[in-house]
Amino acid sequence: MYTLARQLLFKLSPETSHDLSLDLIGAGGRLGLNGLLCKAPAQMPVKVMGLEFANPVGLAAGLDKNGAAIDGFAQLGFGFVEIGTVTPRPQPGNPKPRIFRLPQAEAIINRMGFNNLGVDNLLARVAAAQYKGVLGINIGKNFDTPVERAVDDYLICLDKVYAHASYVTVNVSSPNTPGLRSLQFGESLKQLLSALSQRQQELTAIHGKRVPLAIKIAPDMSDEETMDVARALLETGMDAVIATNTTLSREGVEGMEHGAEAGGLSGAPVREKSTHTVKVLAAELAGRLPIIAVGGITEGKHAAEKIAAGASLVQLYSGFIYKGPALIRESVDAIAAMG
Repeated sequence: MYTLARQLLFKLSPETSHDLSLDLIGAGGRLGLNGLLCKAPAQMPVKVMGLEFANPVGLAAGLDKNGAAIDGFAQLGFGFVEIGTVTPRPQPGNPKPRIFRLPQAEAIINRMGFNNLGVDNLLARVAAAQYKGVLGINIGKNFDTPVERAVDDYLICLDKVYAHASYVTVNVSSPNTPGLRSLQFGESLKQLLSALSQRQQELTAIHGKRVPLAIKIAPDMSDEETMDVARALLETGMDAVIATNTTLSREGVEGMEHGAEAGGLSGAPVREKSTHTVKVLAAELAGRLPIIAVGGITEGKHAAEKIAAGASLVQLYSGFIYKGPALIRESVDAIAAMG
C-alpha cells in the first residue's frame, strides 16, 4: 500500500508531498487509524539516558518540525519521536525549491533552513498530543541571531521545552543555517555546552526532574575533530550524542539530476560516513555516553549495522520516506536478531 502511495506522492513536488504526507499522518493519528496501516513492531524495550524506550527505532528530527503529527508517527510503531528543529521565533526558512529527491540513490538534498512556526507553537502541539512515550525536542538558533549570540537562542528554547520533553537535542550541525556548524568546534562548543549544562542543572532544581541533553553532530568532521567533540561532551556532562546530521559531500550522487544542489545530503549515500562517525565516537567514548545513530538506514540490516558500530538507538528519516512504515518493523526485527 505504501508503494502505491509513494508513487502518487512522488508525482508532486517534494515539499508539497512532504506537507501532504504530514497532514495525512497527523489526521490518521487524531483518528487512531495509523496503527491499522502497518503491523506493529515487536516489543523491544530499551533503557537509554535513564529513559525507557518502547523499541530502539525512532523518528529523526526534521520530518515533523512543528510537532504536527506526534500521535500519527507514534502509531506507526516508532519507539520514540523527535520533533523540531524549533527556534525561539517563527521563521520561513530558505527560498523554495529547497527539497530535492534523488530516487536512484535513495537520497534527498534539503536546504530548508530551520523553517518552523516557533517554539510556542510547537509546545501548543505537544500539549494537544496524546502520546505518552519518549518525545525528543530538537532546538536551534534563528537564522538572524549572530553566531556569537547563539547560546541565547538555545537557552530560550531549553527553558521553554524543558518541562515538556523527554530529552532535548541541541542541533549545531545543520548545514543550512550560516555559521551554525562552527559551534561544533573548540572553545565555541565548550562555551555552548557549559552554558547548557549549567542551565540544565538550574532547570532540574526548578522542575524536579533531569531532562537529558543530546548533541547532534555532522558527518563531515575529521576523526580527530570527532574525538575532540566526544571529549567535550564528556567534559561538560552531556547525556548523549546523535550521529549524524546531513552531509555536504556529494559522493555517490555525482552527475545525477539535482546532485549538485546546495544543502545537506541524506539517505543511502551518507550511510557509511555516518556509521564511521559512530565507530569513532564509540571508541573515544568507551560506553561513557550513549550514541543515537541516524543516516542512511534504508533497510533493517543498516539499523543493525549502526547498533553493531556502537549505537544504543537509531533514527529514520530519508529511509522512512522511501520505504514507509514497514522499515520501522524491519529495523526493530534486525536489531532483535542480533541477540
